[in-house]
Amino acid sequence: MSATSSADAGHSERPGRIMSGEMAEQPAVLRRILEQGAPRIREVASAIAARSPRFVLLTARGTSDNAALYAKYLLEIQLGLPCGLTSMSTTTAYGARPDLRDVLVVTVSQSGGSPDLVASTKAAREAGAITLAVTNNPDSPLAAVSEFHIDILAGPEKALPATKTYTASLLALYLFVEGLRGGDGAAAKALPDLAAHVLSRQDEVRQLASRYRFAERMVITSRGYGYPTAKEAALKLMETSYIPALSYSGADLLHGPLAMVDNISPVIAVVTDGKGGAALQPVLDRLRGRGADLVVIGPAPQVSASSAGFTLPTEGVPEELQPILEILPLQLLAYEVTIARGQDPDAPRALAKVTETS
Repeated sequence: MSATSSADAGHSERPGRIMSGEMAEQPAVLRRILEQGAPRIREVASAIAARSPRFVLLTARGTSDNAALYAKYLLEIQLGLPCGLTSMSTTTAYGARPDLRDVLVVTVSQSGGSPDLVASTKAAREAGAITLAVTNNPDSPLAAVSEFHIDILAGPEKALPATKTYTASLLALYLFVEGLRGGDGAAAKALPDLAAHVLSRQDEVRQLASRYRFAERMVITSRGYGYPTAKEAALKLMETSYIPALSYSGADLLHGPLAMVDNISPVIAVVTDGKGGAALQPVLDRLRGRGADLVVIGPAPQVSASSAGFTLPTEGVPEELQPILEILPLQLLAYEVTIARGQDPDAPRALAKVTETS
């Protein structure tokens, strides 16, 4: 997220009051999607599946870009559909007009108002693409130019750091992919209660936050379905606490950036319970070997093997759904670190809710 409004836009009487309230809404938002949004998502998925797209392009910025990356993992792993993340400037700045017949273009946006998202989606539809907008605003310009629309039903989000719209986007995209493959999404039914349980453990996160009050930089790493979580966590930390937080796939971390990690470098590893977590194990071993200040977010055995961490309730939760839970303690961490540093997470400097890039 980047823009030009003053830092006191959205200022609250108590620092972080708005962000805290919106984080707390997430279990209710997830339940609303499952109970009210799922039938419409299945309808959209069925209509698109009947068109048999041969390729998927995902378009987004900021937090929504991390949700789109999650969708890329889902589509490629669950459906075997090749996917790409678009570079909007090829259309908006360079005027490229690729042949997009039989291509599904999914644009993810909280507000649906960014001019480049609207322009690139409009151009994609004119180039023959099947266009789907996933937004929190069914009356947005983006929804208007798209052939299909999914409302993530998160309700108004006033805090500048996006929290509930992120998890809502993940769940909506999961249900959409489930619909494409003829599934019913039943595995997601436990998420609202599990999310409420995770969010109730804020005191644990507050203790973790004390480790990072004076941090000069942080590294966050994961693999597979957890990688979008690492990227979103880094974004939240940077935009609220202003700590330079670098996110890496565990595989990429070994290709050079590991050299900057030492015994005073804070590293957070998001360990998904499944194949992604298994693929991350060699990275965790290397980090421990370098004496890194390692915190693990993940299943109990992984947390117990580290100096500190936050245990997630992963039993019975498919690997592809765990990112919806993984990000919750990391949202809380960004909030708590920001408060500990004497800043207001409701009013990050130089940010606006709708980022108008072109």
